Amino acid sequence: QVQLVESGGGLVQAGGSLRLSCAASGRMLSINRMDWYRQAPGKQRELVASITSDGSTVYADSVKGRFIISRDNAKNTVYLEMNSLKPEDTDVYYCRAIVRFAVAGPEYQYWGQGTQVTVSS
Repeated sequence: QVQLVESGGGLVQAGGSLRLSCAASGRMLSINRMDWYRQAPGKQRELVASITSDGSTVYADSVKGRFIISRDNAKNTVYLEMNSLKPEDTDVYYCRAIVRFAVAGPEYQYWGQGTQVTVSS
């Protein structure tokens, strides 16, 4: 079983910064990709940023230039540095990990419990 534990959410004023962390634990062979998603009530969950095991990154257009995703492979942890925050960034942020338990085996996805980010104007 793989568990993802998120931390770092909270309340911040517009223009401020927050750093989210997500630590994965469990018996797995590898974590191929780690993502941050966000979801507002009544809306679909959307991808914010993604990072592969070799450090390749992808960002949603709405956060490019403001958010930075990074990971520490030794700690199985992914971070999301969020700068120049806007009220429209207010959402619940979820971490996702794509893992393998065996070489050439199938990939499985696991989600964190979510952490609330609120940006006041």
